[in-house]
Amino acid sequence: MEHADQLSIRSWGDGCVVPVKATPGASRNRIVGVLGDCLKIAVSAPPEAGKANEAIALLLAQGLGVDKRAVKLISGQTNPRKEFCVAGLSPSEAADRLRHL
Repeated sequence: MEHADQLSIRSWGDGCVVPVKATPGASRNRIVGVLGDCLKIAVSAPPEAGKANEAIALLLAQGLGVDKRAVKLISGQTNPRKEFCVAGLSPSEAADRLRHL
């Protein structure tokens, strides 16, 4: 993925925080790319009852190659701009894995 170095990934406990711009209700699930300092992720799930947030967390876990339980939403429950904590990955490891998508 181009421009992965522009992402504002920061340390958080034993992992890192990945900023995400969410696009629910898309035609398919995919990591779109970098939008400003965020990772843009589109999911087909609707933005109701946390379904889109769960789909984003799963797609982010798959893209980073971590277990889905390692990815938790920490801010932006109802906002398009969200922050997900990824346990067990440093910011540089996360950025490196995203570069290879």
